[in-house]
Amino acid sequence: MSAPAPAGSSETVGHALARAVQRVTAAPLGPYQSAVVRIGVSATFLLFLLRELPHRHELYGPDGPWSWGMARRLITNNDAFTVLMWSDSTIWFETVYALTLASAALLMIGWRTRAASVLFMAGVLSLQNRSIFMGDGGDNVIHLMALYLVLTRCARVWSLDARRASRGLACLAETGRPARDVAGPVLWAVLGCVLMPATFMDGLGGTWWLPSLLWALWLGNGVRWVLDRRAPGHELRALLDVLANLAHNAALLVIMAEVCLIYATAGWYKIQGSRWQDGTAVYYPLELDYFTPWAGLSGLVASSALAVMVLTYVTVIVQVAFPFTLFNRRVKNVLLVLMIGEHAGISVLLGLPFFSMAMIAADAVFLPTAFLVWLGHRGSLGRQRLFSRAAGRPWLPGQRKAGPDDGEAPRGGGGGGHTLVG
Repeated sequence: MSAPAPAGSSETVGHALARAVQRVTAAPLGPYQSAVVRIGVSATFLLFLLRELPHRHELYGPDGPWSWGMARRLITNNDAFTVLMWSDSTIWFETVYALTLASAALLMIGWRTRAASVLFMAGVLSLQNRSIFMGDGGDNVIHLMALYLVLTRCARVWSLDARRASRGLACLAETGRPARDVAGPVLWAVLGCVLMPATFMDGLGGTWWLPSLLWALWLGNGVRWVLDRRAPGHELRALLDVLANLAHNAALLVIMAEVCLIYATAGWYKIQGSRWQDGTAVYYPLELDYFTPWAGLSGLVASSALAVMVLTYVTVIVQVAFPFTLFNRRVKNVLLVLMIGEHAGISVLLGLPFFSMAMIAADAVFLPTAFLVWLGHRGSLGRQRLFSRAAGRPWLPGQRKAGPDDGEAPRGGGGGGHTLVG
């Protein structure tokens, strides 16, 4: 007969469970990591669209080999979402392309991040679903991250929303009233005027989750804005914060799982290939003209059998091992550096900069918080030096501490820079 469990064991488990629930509901986790993912993904797609600006009609527009009618028939069968199917007009295409560019820029700097993330998601899905044969692995990563970023509170730090939130708290402390907000309600109303006819005219694709998500975000942000102005201490306001934190933390967990799945899948498929087994797989792309922007550098690497073998085996080992190292911080950080270096090498040697940027942005979700805080501090000091020199004033180390104007929201519960659509 087994001995009865100690009376305090159930209480200990209950306290641990309560602390875990408190942790995932009280605040969004990984604010710096989510900010880096936001900046990296939006910057990658922004630079890609700018580079392809002269070829946009052939890629996604009316001059492409995948015609509007063919795309229409495909989307009718797979229920995908793209606003480019609303009209085959060239003017409409140019408008969507310009709005996608603008949303990527706004998301990168963190202005009205909630609305910008929704517009960014709509732009990414619209362009990629319009011409599904134009993408590669990097486009798939951006596609997924655009969906997940909508659910995150990725503007808590390093954003204009965080700066506005800090100034709003200062205004509330001084005057007892929240700061005036004109852009938020106007943007919210405009988006509502677009969302309503799009929903009732079946313009959001054939799935149920996309219109449900968009309406939940639109209504939730409207209710939250009203409560912030009329009843900031109301229980419903606290409930909305809890739901937002849960959604953020769940989305962050999904991003981490997605990155692990990408590497595990790629690694295990490589193991099954004979060229990866004999250590020669890296050699072949280095000899293809299409993947050798720097022929001399690629030839130098390909000429060394030892370098090719080391790069081949290290690539496989890192990709297979990474998901198993997440519970060992030091080993994980070492492999993370190797993976970022690998993608930087792919960018230079194989001429795939946007694929590499997308993967590095996704990898950033695992970067240590201490490193990101240090990096943000160094960036703040560099900005102070630059502005001091531009103003003709000497700059002395330590003359000003980092504050609200450095783009970080206060650590309290707060809204984290999210207003009506922010």
